[in-house]
Amino acid sequence: MRFRLSEDQVALRAGVREVLGRCFGAERLRAAVSGGGVLDRGLWRELGAAGFFSLCLPEARGGVGLGVPEAVVVFEEAGRALLPGPLVATHLAAGRVPGAATGEAVVTAVGGGGLVEWLDEADVVVGSVEGAVALRSVDPLTPLHRVPEVDPVARLDDLFVLLTAAEQLGTAVRACEAAVQHARTREQFGRPVGAFQAVKHICAELLVRVELARVAVYAAAVTVDPVDIAAARLLADEAAVRGARDSLQVHGGSGFTWEADVHLCLKRAWVRAERGGSITESEELLAGELLVEAS
Repeated sequence: MRFRLSEDQVALRAGVREVLGRCFGAERLRAAVSGGGVLDRGLWRELGAAGFFSLCLPEARGGVGLGVPEAVVVFEEAGRALLPGPLVATHLAAGRVPGAATGEAVVTAVGGGGLVEWLDEADVVVGSVEGAVALRSVDPLTPLHRVPEVDPVARLDDLFVLLTAAEQLGTAVRACEAAVQHARTREQFGRPVGAFQAVKHICAELLVRVELARVAVYAAAVTVDPVDIAAARLLADEAAVRGARDSLQVHGGSGFTWEADVHLCLKRAWVRAERGGSITESEELLAGELLVEAS
């Protein structure tokens, strides 16, 4: 089975990338980093007007009328742009929460481990946040709270996990692109650092992890099977977290500076990996399915 994007999906990806490049380019990214955890409501409404949150709503209800594969494509681009805010929760609430589809309302939700993103900025919260305490977030673009008492056996919504994996994929793509670009342009000993074998290997491994995650995420978007989603989540988390670390290595000391964007990829990937729920749970779900197939 092949999971290639259709012509319409390729056009959708290009359109979303253009919109995000216009409304959340390098300057607005840095402004958001300096904003101290304040969500840009103007940006949120721009996203709503572009159909970001109403993508999967039927046209009869004012939505775009597309499906899960298209949502995955859009959220991959959001992850590549490092777009801030509780995007997944607001998207999933469209059609149920007034104003969510148009970006007039900000919706957040209790994620894995009781983490709640952007709680102070949210108009609506899905799940109980009684006793929530503020955390010092490693990601300057993601304010966090934690709910102390969360049902340890409660599973996150599969679409929540899948769209989070799509964001991770997009961030992995950004980290890979940044590493390759730096390897091509940064010179040492009179030649680009990408000419050195060790750097070539790192960049090749970055790309392999991205493509493995992409295939898994796209396939899960088609099947919407919990086991496929668990596998996609694990591969996307690895591609994003390990990919950002490797990208930092390619950048050398400059990658650790505040002015570089690559450290933002790693910090966002860390937070999303926690938001997506217990890795062990995904591993056990996948292992259980493999044992059933083997028996």
